[in-house]
Amino acid sequence: MRNPKSFDYILLCILSLIWASAFFNIKIATYSFGPITIAFFRILFGAIPVVLLCIFKKIKIEAFSKDWLWFASIGTINLVIPFFLIAYGVQKVQSNLAAILMASTPITAALLAHFFTKNEKINFTKTIGVLIAFFGIIVLFSDDILINNENFFYALMILFGSTFYVVGGLLTLRISKKKNENVTASILIWGAIIVFPVTMLVEQPWNLNPRMDSVLSLIYLGVFPTGIAWLLRFRILKKNGLVFQAQVAYLIPIFGVILGYIFLNEIITTKILIALLAVIIGFYFVRRSIKQNLTSA
Repeated sequence: MRNPKSFDYILLCILSLIWASAFFNIKIATYSFGPITIAFFRILFGAIPVVLLCIFKKIKIEAFSKDWLWFASIGTINLVIPFFLIAYGVQKVQSNLAAILMASTPITAALLAHFFTKNEKINFTKTIGVLIAFFGIIVLFSDDILINNENFFYALMILFGSTFYVVGGLLTLRISKKKNENVTASILIWGAIIVFPVTMLVEQPWNLNPRMDSVLSLIYLGVFPTGIAWLLRFRILKKNGLVFQAQVAYLIPIFGVILGYIFLNEIITTKILIALLAVIIGFYFVRRSIKQNLTSA
């Protein structure tokens, strides 16, 4: 694995910025669309660039092979449910809160990996990171200015959504020997198939008269944070490895808070800054623990 160069760090920042931009665009999309509709179109528009890449590289898409049940399960758990829960929660809370809450995903992964994997057990360094990040989440939920009795449940749903990302990631390990492009295309296809009838029956989007900014945000969510961002992630991962690529978790909540302030004029309180710092420090300790395990292995 070669040493990262300046261009690699630029790509890493671009990837972080694209993923962070999802949160304020979800907020704008909720002005006109329901959370199920947002989840469906994110997956649908996200599938397009990935499927086209598979066609271009002549990679077989195995969505309807003997492993279809795995793809369908992962598509539901790793895409449909978290996309729905995040959009549902962002209806009533600021997008910058969602960015910070979703940044806790690696912390949740560290806890679940201890029980469901053989080589990623909790150690002292990782425990410190988890506790610091957990403290940040508690601080965030104690911010009465932004989270109150009316939207507490919505904020909790965003946090719950991050857990499904982790569970979906653990399930993906079962088919990790397959090409990443094939796996991603297959779970996107199944995610779209599964959520489509629910969207049509429950929210009936054809009856809507959406705002133009909501339509543009919905298209953007699918093409960039869901589709193109994944392709960019794969390029970075392939050239520089998982540890380098994982640094996006430091940048996403920072960009998320900044973008929420710029585009939506969202409030940045002292507790938001404390929570943001705690989550970033917590993730640093978790990543440090993983590096220690890799070095000693």
